[in-house]
Amino acid sequence: MKALLTVVLTALLATSALAHGGGLDKNGCHTNRKTGDRHCHR
Repeated sequence: MKALLTVVLTALLATSALAHGGGLDKNGCHTNRKTGDRHCHR
């Protein structure tokens, strides 16, 4: 049971760590095409 819980929690946490695609400009930023919001990663 403890091992199953560990696997489930690891899977849930790993999905939130996945990066999204999309190129970055020279400032490390990009625009969300759906919302028009701009955000930076660096």
